[in-house]
Amino acid sequence: MAIGEICNREVVVVTRETSVTEAAQLMRQHHVGDVVVVMEEGGRRTPVGILTDRDIVVEAVAAGLDPAALSVGEIMAPDLATVQEDTGVFEAIRYMRDRGVRRMPVVGKGGDLIGILALDDLIDLLAEELGALARLIARERNKEARLRP
Repeated sequence: MAIGEICNREVVVVTRETSVTEAAQLMRQHHVGDVVVVMEEGGRRTPVGILTDRDIVVEAVAAGLDPAALSVGEIMAPDLATVQEDTGVFEAIRYMRDRGVRRMPVVGKGGDLIGILALDDLIDLLAEELGALARLIARERNKEARLRP
């Protein structure tokens, strides 16, 4: 299964110039833990960074800085990890693990933002798959009990 099939396509986006306070308000309004920082050019949105709720706490609040006076570009994670929409689930998991990230923007062939993949999405998917396997085991037992009383 490709990541493009399971990623969340409703992504909250900001630009580098957005204030940290505004980004935090968007996170609260949309009940998300991150915003994807994009560069908009010619109708295309290309991800250039990500800002998480943790970034705001560690880089602004804990440092005693005024979030309203900071731009997203000043504190966003500098080394953005993205994943292509046609990447397989296990390859994406491996990449997230290797990069040490819980969220990754999903991009199309041209680098345009398609969606976002979060660890929570992967856990939901894997839990569903494990549940299907558990039901298979139960069905097999029931079948055997009927055929060999």
